[in-house]
Amino acid sequence: MEFRFVVGDLARTSFAYSPLQEAVYSLRCWRDSARYPHQRPWLRRLGPAFRRLDEADLLAALIAPRLWIPDFLTPRPDRPRPVFARQLAELRTTPPGLLRPQFTAAYGADAVDLPPVLRDGLADPERLLDRICRALDDYWHTCLASDWWPRVHSVLEADLAHRGKVLAEEGAGGLFSSLDPRLTWDGEVLTIRKKGDGHPWPTADIEIGGRGLVVIPTLFALGAHTNIDPTLPPLLSYPARGRATISETPPPVTDAALSRLLGVPRARILLLLADPASTTELAHRLSVTPGAVSQHLSVLYDAGLLRRTRSGRSVRYARSELGERLCG
Repeated sequence: MEFRFVVGDLARTSFAYSPLQEAVYSLRCWRDSARYPHQRPWLRRLGPAFRRLDEADLLAALIAPRLWIPDFLTPRPDRPRPVFARQLAELRTTPPGLLRPQFTAAYGADAVDLPPVLRDGLADPERLLDRICRALDDYWHTCLASDWWPRVHSVLEADLAHRGKVLAEEGAGGLFSSLDPRLTWDGEVLTIRKKGDGHPWPTADIEIGGRGLVVIPTLFALGAHTNIDPTLPPLLSYPARGRATISETPPPVTDAALSRLLGVPRARILLLLADPASTTELAHRLSVTPGAVSQHLSVLYDAGLLRRTRSGRSVRYARSELGERLCG
């Protein structure tokens, strides 16, 4: 598969991450957990909640047997750091007529035996789309948003920072080869060489043609890949650097005693700071103003529970040794 660039296309290439894509891709774990060993601690933790979801069968059916996913479920991000709610609202605007052909494309030869929840649901694609959106929203807020996504978010942010450094030091050729050894760049064409895994591979020459290429890190890819439909706006997903760190420490657990001691907002911030973060990042995760977060950080820092370091214009906070012991 080849992405063909013309003058100006490289300048329009950008990086982004997608919470909706990560949520949808995470469903692959429930179908084939062996492919994602670093997610196993989270699967054990989240399994009971996932199985209690009203639409667990529908969510599982969104992933085809070869782990392909209909393109409409992972729309190209329209900004570098979108929020899940905005992406879900975009998903709701999908033309219902796209559902059947895209599920057929994802399931391939297995499409003749679509799971009953999809086969019956496609009789009314508009209603099926609404069910899918409601199911993803429930899955996000029940299983992912509080603990899992902040951890994943930190990995993705660190990856984007690293890629920016590689681009500055090694140029486009070094950048693309750093994403996946199967990627080659000759100055005009970016080529993805096929993996020898026995799966059929969509072959196409994708003309960027002024549309820009959006490059997206993910924790759920074994190699670089793109849409099933090559006519869609160009995107390239690749394995995020550091994705193995997702299993290095136990998932943070909200402790009722800690909340009683510090108050819920400060306890939540202290737990989120298992990984360093700035005031703005914490405000984004908690959906509050940076000013509110800053006040809590000041109290926690003065109490000796946090340490802080400056990175350029940004101040990043992390738990101190005392803060770690308190959370433990």
